[in-house]
Amino acid sequence: MLVVGLTGGIGSGKSAASAQFEALGRPIIDADIIAREVVEPGEAALTRIVEHFGPAILSDNGSLDRAHLRETVFSDTKSREWLEQLLHPIIRHRIMDKIDSYQGMSPFIILASPLLLETDQHKMVDHVVVIDLPENLQVERAASRDANNEEQIKRIMAAQLSRQARLDLADSVLENGSTLDNLKNQIKLLDIKLRELAVNEYRV
Repeated sequence: MLVVGLTGGIGSGKSAASAQFEALGRPIIDADIIAREVVEPGEAALTRIVEHFGPAILSDNGSLDRAHLRETVFSDTKSREWLEQLLHPIIRHRIMDKIDSYQGMSPFIILASPLLLETDQHKMVDHVVVIDLPENLQVERAASRDANNEEQIKRIMAAQLSRQARLDLADSVLENGSTLDNLKNQIKLLDIKLRELAVNEYRV
């Protein structure tokens, strides 16, 4: 089975691309969802985070205050590195379990991850798809979607690979500087290419 990694910077359109692949019948593993699951109340990782950052990192209902955590780690490199060392191995293990669960169900599956190329998650995929768009448009879309200020978005972008570095590592590129319909059409063509690749070089 072919494992396809789908990635891009903040605001690049990973969710829209994932939704289109899913509409075409492709199983989706969303690393963002897994990353949220591993820090839910009752998870060992959340206990470690509270021990490290203090109880102020929690919301009133006992769940992780993600906005507070994001602001903390993207303004302090050591805090971000500590969090990554804690969470990335846990997330990787759960992704591997998900991949195993899809064996035999589809010619290829999609692993959608914002940090595919920044972490060792790229070692789990056979083909890397990068969603690309101009950086000014990336900031604009991220700001309108998440209500983050421009400074915070740029800090997040600085912690991710540069646009050129992502493109250098891509096997396929989806251009998302235009309309949603344009992106959908590109994905339909790429889906055909990936299906052929899976059939010719991999086994379901």
